[in-house]
Amino acid sequence: MERCGLVAIVGAPNAGKSTLVNALVGQKVAITSPKAQTTRTRLLGVALEGEAQIMLVDTPGIFEPRRRLDRAMVQAAWGGAQDADLIALVIDAKAGLGPKVEIILEALKTRKEPKLLILNKVDISAKEKLLVHARKLNDAVDFTETFFVSAATGDGLPELKRALADAMPQGPWHFPEDQVSDATDRMLAAEITREQLYHQLHAELPYASAVETEKYSERDDGSVEIHQQILVARSSQRAIILGKGGSRLKEIGSRARAELASLLGRKVHLYLHVKVKADWEDDRGLYREIGLDWVD
Repeated sequence: MERCGLVAIVGAPNAGKSTLVNALVGQKVAITSPKAQTTRTRLLGVALEGEAQIMLVDTPGIFEPRRRLDRAMVQAAWGGAQDADLIALVIDAKAGLGPKVEIILEALKTRKEPKLLILNKVDISAKEKLLVHARKLNDAVDFTETFFVSAATGDGLPELKRALADAMPQGPWHFPEDQVSDATDRMLAAEITREQLYHQLHAELPYASAVETEKYSERDDGSVEIHQQILVARSSQRAIILGKGGSRLKEIGSRARAELASLLGRKVHLYLHVKVKADWEDDRGLYREIGLDWVD
């Protein structure tokens, strides 16, 4: 009997939610980075386990919002939990508990959906603290089950995936068997370039940057032509991305192009340029482009 349901993956920034979603799906559908708040939009990954199709919503990390973009991201996170059959709270077991986790626990107390607790990164966590964390969290919220996993190594994932599958309601699958995400290729292209910005620039580039896919078209030979602009708030940030003689931007483009070609299974022609736009966070059109709702 087929099963199909929606699981909202929530947690604080950098808990490893995107890595977990990718591991459960079995291939990359969400970008990852050591930088907090990498995921901005509500992204759906589709995992299969036996007769069950598990629709995983990888939500932005939940934190105390300060700017319009922050508010839009937190709204997207809780919006991803709407209509969920199950909410899975992912905790960075190494970082432990803190104010960011407290905010989420308070919100979860009033949610009616069944809730799972997932302590992630157990491979790099102090073992004696795991049970302490689990007990405190279960005292705060009524979790139906607790799982100790490492999304990076795969430890504990088969048991977690089986439990998610068993929790899905009976019903027909929503996606074809070979579809792993609801993200369009256009959105994926922007996300892959943004991931390279994070990976290559690390702390040099502030969080305030965005990638907008201006043109996405297929050529007659079957290859894809993609034009993107990277938006930053200041000229100094533009200089960081360009690098000496444009070398940094060239490297970002080269790696993003290679990854996109692998993911799309075709040759990719990627053209990047960097634009200074001080008020890009107040551009309604950009919010639509990156998949966020405008928040006043």
